[in-house]
This record gives sequence, structure tokens and C-alpha cells, in this order.
Amino acid sequence: MTLYLGVQSSQFVNLRVTFKNSPIHILEKFAFKDIFGAHQYLLNSSELQECIILQTCNRVEVYGVGPNPQIESIIRGWSALIDLPIDEVENNVITNDGEEAVRHLVKLTSGLDSLVIGEDQILGQVKRSLEFSRKNGFAGPNLNVLFDKTIKIGSRVRALTGINKGSTSVGSMAVNLACEYFDDIKEKEILLIGSGEGASLIAKSLKQRNMRFFVTSRTFERARSFAETVAGSPIPFEAALEKLNENIDIVFISTVAPYYLLTYERIANMMKNRNKGLMIFDLSNPRTVEDRIAMLENIKLVNIDQISEIVEKNVGRRKKEIQSAEKIIDEEIITIKEMLKRKSSEPAIITIFKNADSIRNKELKKALSLIGNRMNENDVKILEQFSYALVEGILSTPMNNLRKEFSNNKNENELINLALKLFNYEKP
Repeated sequence: MTLYLGVQSSQFVNLRVTFKNSPIHILEKFAFKDIFGAHQYLLNSSELQECIILQTCNRVEVYGVGPNPQIESIIRGWSALIDLPIDEVENNVITNDGEEAVRHLVKLTSGLDSLVIGEDQILGQVKRSLEFSRKNGFAGPNLNVLFDKTIKIGSRVRALTGINKGSTSVGSMAVNLACEYFDDIKEKEILLIGSGEGASLIAKSLKQRNMRFFVTSRTFERARSFAETVAGSPIPFEAALEKLNENIDIVFISTVAPYYLLTYERIANMMKNRNKGLMIFDLSNPRTVEDRIAMLENIKLVNIDQISEIVEKNVGRRKKEIQSAEKIIDEEIITIKEMLKRKSSEPAIITIFKNADSIRNKELKKALSLIGNRMNENDVKILEQFSYALVEGILSTPMNNLRKEFSNNKNENELINLALKLFNYEKP
């Protein structure tokens, strides 16, 4: 379905490669190294008037508007920009236009197209992509209106449903549980053991909450590299174990070690010298904290199975909200279509008003010249205001009716031509 975004029919298109249709190692090949240059290239080579590129770790998407967007040219341009054969680009890129493309964008901003259903991060990423294109002149009035509207819909879906409620990663859930357990968690000493993907999710979640923590790994170099790229203060492994004897309040462990890093004997001996409790989250698989530790006094041990159970419940709750979210989206799609139809009538209506105003101004000057000097300045103002009111009064009702007809009429271009012909004006 073509979406009319101006007096001429302008089509909205979307081309994308996402985690849904391509594995990550393939998806990475489709990323644009120079986003600014990619916008310019696609605008100059594909008959696009406006363009927005959205690029995240899970997707690369091109949104465009033009009277006659050339999908083949966009694919060729994409191929040239990333130095991949055209066949490989064609085999991986999904293409939508019109209403399908709009629906995809709304589902995306609402969190229904994300790897984790309902996640909030995508909304910020879409906003930043829009702001980049808007700032550099790549997005014009059509994409600005469309993206602003879909971002608001994404926020509305989250506000009216539970699509984004509850943590859906083991790492963030562990941090949430720690926050619930300690009222004064920002005053606690925290240690993270591990430097892999699981540990990075914990670290990011701690960082989002502005919480300071130590990070250690089996080699200090890995701990330091992790701290530089993710977060945390690096500390040698043995020094970290010494800190356990007295200072540390919370330990997060996420490693792939095939043995217990924290044994019953080690922790039992350590607790003899401590005068405060210790909370341990073992998120390793296989486990790296001996289960018997949970029997020690002043020890709270939470393992990955317990946290995964909570996460699965949250994921289940989010999935149940999909139907409610899609109902809101269906309603909003109708609103968007009506909004775009009304918007496409505006250039013709503006043209009619401008031409009417030109006639008004011409006839006013003629009348004033015939009257001559028999009117004072105040009389002239009254006559001028009368001329404005007369034109407004005559045109307002038919123009408002024209806008309404645009919401219900399938032949928008035909309606525009008829309106312009009726007033004997040419297309702007």
C-alpha cells in the first residue's frame, strides 16, 4: 500500500537485516562503518528524499521516503557501502513498503520486534537515529512526523501494558534481587568475579544504577580489560579473595570454571573472621559455589536455577501482554494512516488559500484605489480585516470537508486534482 505523504504519492520503504533472519556473524557484515556517508549515498542514488538508518547490535535498518524509491538501487548501494556481493545482500535483506513498513516500525518501537520482548533500549536507539538524521538534514517532514508518532506509540504501549515489566536477563535480575535485599546497597562493597558475557550483563546493570564494584578474573589483565570496556575497578584474584575476609558484602560470580571457586571450607574459615553477613549470587553454569555454603550462618546464597525460574516467569508475563500491545498497535495504525492522508492534503489546501489570498490582496488594493483618500488609517484596517475574514469564512468549511474526505477516500491523488481543478489552480 502506498502512503501519500505529499501532493505527489510518496512511498515509505524499509529494508532490514535483523537477528530474526540472519545469525549475528552474518548480521555484523551489514553494518555501515560510516553512517553519515551511508545516508548521503543512499539519498543520492536511490530516488529517496529522506532517509533514516537504525543500527544496533541486533539489526541494521534503512527507512526511506520518496516519490519512487528504487529498492534495487538501495540494495546495490548497501552492497557497495559494505563491500558484499549483491546476491548476499538480496538473500539477507527483508523489504517492506507502505503500511507493512509502518507496522514494522510501530512494532519495533513498542518492543515486539526485539530479542527480549518489551525491552526499553530500542526506543532510545530509534530516538537517537531520528535525531542524527534530523540534525544532518537526512530526515525531512515526512519521516520526522512518522517517527515522532511511532515513538509516542511505543511509549504508550509500555504505559498501558506490562510488556516491559520485570527483568528478563539473569544478570539484571540478580542485581534487582540484591537491591531489594539491601536498603542501603550503594553503601555496600560489591565484588564481581568473571569477565565473560554473563559478567558483562551484571556489570552493565550495576553501572546503570551508579553502583561501584570491584571486578576480578583468573588473570589481572582480563580483569583490567573488562573494567576498561564495561565497568568496575579491577583487582587481582588473590587480593579479591583477601577482601572477602572482611570488606565485601555482595559477590556476583559468573564464570565457566569447571571447579568450585568458593568452597565450603574456604567460606567457613573466612566467616570466622568476619563480623557481618555475605550475600553470594552464583550465576555460573556449571556452578562455581559449593551448595553447602548456604548452610553457614550469615550467608545468603542464590544460584542460577533460582534466578532463571523468576526470569522465565517474567518472560511469560511479557508474552501474555503481546496481544494487548498488538490491539493498541492496530488502533494506532488506523490513526497514522488518517494522519498521513490529512497531511498529504495540506499542500493543496495551502495552495488554494495562497491563491485566494493573492486575489483578496489584489481586489483590496483595487478597492482602496477607487475610494482614494476618503478613508482614514483605521478605516483601511477595518476593510483589510474584513477581506481576510471573508476569504477565511468562504474557504474554511470546504477545506475542512476536503481534509475529512482525505481520511475516507482511497483515491487521494484524484481528490487533490479535483479540488485544484475546481479552484482552477495548478499542482504545487
